[in-house]
Amino acid sequence: MFPVDISNLLDQFRYHPNAPLIFNSGFFLFLFLGFLAIYMLVYKHKKAHIIYLTLFSIFFYYKSSGIYVLVLLFTTITDYALAKLMYQTPKGLKKELLLILSLVSNLGILAYFKYTNFFIDITNLFWYRDIATMDIFLPVGVSFFTFQSLSYTIDVYRDELKPVSLLDFAFFVTFFPQMVAGPIVRAKDFLPQIHRPVFVSTADFGRGVFLFACGLFKKAVISDYISRNFVDRVFEEPLKYTGLENLFGTYGYALQIYCDFSGYTDMAIGIALVLGYHLVPNFDAPYQSASITEFWRRWHISLSTWLRDYLYIPLGGNRLGKIRTYINLLITMLLGGLWHGASMQFVLWGFLHGTALSIEKFFNINSTQRSPLLLHILRVLLTYHFVCFCWIFFRAATFQTALDVLYQIAYDFRPELIGDFIHGYYRVLVFMALGFAFHFVPKSIEQRAQNAVTYLPLLGKALLLVAIIFCVMQVKSSEIQPFIYFQF
Repeated sequence: MFPVDISNLLDQFRYHPNAPLIFNSGFFLFLFLGFLAIYMLVYKHKKAHIIYLTLFSIFFYYKSSGIYVLVLLFTTITDYALAKLMYQTPKGLKKELLLILSLVSNLGILAYFKYTNFFIDITNLFWYRDIATMDIFLPVGVSFFTFQSLSYTIDVYRDELKPVSLLDFAFFVTFFPQMVAGPIVRAKDFLPQIHRPVFVSTADFGRGVFLFACGLFKKAVISDYISRNFVDRVFEEPLKYTGLENLFGTYGYALQIYCDFSGYTDMAIGIALVLGYHLVPNFDAPYQSASITEFWRRWHISLSTWLRDYLYIPLGGNRLGKIRTYINLLITMLLGGLWHGASMQFVLWGFLHGTALSIEKFFNINSTQRSPLLLHILRVLLTYHFVCFCWIFFRAATFQTALDVLYQIAYDFRPELIGDFIHGYYRVLVFMALGFAFHFVPKSIEQRAQNAVTYLPLLGKALLLVAIIFCVMQVKSSEIQPFIYFQF
């Protein structure tokens, strides 16, 4: 009996394709407690703690993507070597070629894993071919760690950063809290933290616990419940549902993707704080935005600023005249759409947002200017509904599915069924209302809640996490729901 138990225990540490290691799994919570116990012993010894945390991060990624951990290691070693050569090379063609090699290496990985079948479909469509698509596994978070690694080589090329040791660079690229779904961390923001003494203040520890608890609740309770019990059903077969249900399914998805993605990054930032590291914020109540420009200052902040600094500005930004500015915005958002996924729905999603940004730039719409309260509310509602309209194409599996959702909303709305809808989906509506309440809670109240958690004794913090885990157990399905952005 004992050997069987050991075998079962060891099996938990192997990669299982249908059970990747994610923050809202029971095994991660168990594993993290064990990891933290050893971390407390080594964190004062800088090199030992860097090696320990790097090895754990590599194991974490192995548990998420199996053999494709080799892709992560290849990216790390390649960009480390190219950046070192770049730093030793004077400005000129050779240095530019080294940067191009880094771009080709990273973007080539993305092109193969994410866009091979997309290019095959495009070829079949426009050249009337019948090339079979390939069965390609998409490594978890490949878009995140390639962009993160690229920030290092580009900053070294620009002489904004000096190369670091292979161990330090590997620590930066593989840092497990944010490696697979962000936030996208810049090398120049993170690397200086590595050799500072690890110090976790009471405020940082309390904020870390608060963020992890909030993120777990948003993801594993709100997002998963409305997804499993309503949103997924509507988007699988929208023609079976009325326009009213399709509209609320769209509202539900807007909330689902926010709670899912911001929930993950809240947990990532919280875990990093507990370990003594600070990550950049990634969300700032995006559905409170009064314009699309403001929305992109609040939504997936690490990606939008990455695209701004490493794509939009190098293209010329707004320095080359109005027409070129609009073109640069469209190119940036089209590529931002493709970053999310290889399909024409994502291209259209990016095009719609790029067009909206260009229109706002043309009319000089500035959401930071004060406006009467009623006008501000109307602008927030208009922005929210435009974002929801775009989410339809983002979520739909095919163009036809997106068109079916829009058709039902436009031509089969059936408002007289509102009573039956509320009665049939009251639990889903309660979770949606709870999610929006969290989203629109004033920052002052959020800060007071964070302070209350901070000043709880350690036992109180533990009981808070136990209470949230209990809530998760009450609403979860038999299978752990993966994070939406794992597919990106």
